[in-house]
Amino acid sequence: MKILFISDIHGALPRARTVFASAGADTADAVVVLGDVLYHGPRNPLPEGYDPRATAAFMNLWKHRIIAVRGNCDSEVDQTLLEFPARSDFSWLFVDGHRLFLTHGHLWHEDNMPPLNGGDVLVYGHTHVPQARERGGVGIWNPGSCSLPKEGNEPSYGLYEDGVFRVLTLDGEVVLERGLPKAGTA
Repeated sequence: MKILFISDIHGALPRARTVFASAGADTADAVVVLGDVLYHGPRNPLPEGYDPRATAAFMNLWKHRIIAVRGNCDSEVDQTLLEFPARSDFSWLFVDGHRLFLTHGHLWHEDNMPPLNGGDVLVYGHTHVPQARERGGVGIWNPGSCSLPKEGNEPSYGLYEDGVFRVLTLDGEVVLERGLPKAGTA
């Protein structure tokens, strides 16, 4: 199974296009969008190539593969442009015998964990800082931001394939990787 994870696009069309091309999205079984799709937010600078309407049109091309959750910068009006549901605060994805809890990260995150069991994985964005680690038997994955990375990181995305989650730069360089946690280890 191949899953693309993208977060915090913030309306940056060129970055979204680069991620989908670099990750080979056309061969992905699913594309997980972890929120903050169109709007840059009041605290963030305007990202390069900011074009919410064109970003929505591009994302809609992938609507049959997208599983999306709402970010703190996403609004009800954004849904009028998006042809896939993006209003839920979380979603579940079952992958290779593991439960992945998908959320943006402004409600549930490492310091406010959802009810997870050993072997589950928390997948979130929001911080714009990539992560691939484990805590108490729970995987913690964050693909970072493709448009507005923080803490000196490069723009990035996540890719799950062959039992391994990887964070990659837009050039395809692997910067972090982690396998699935062992079930029942919490």
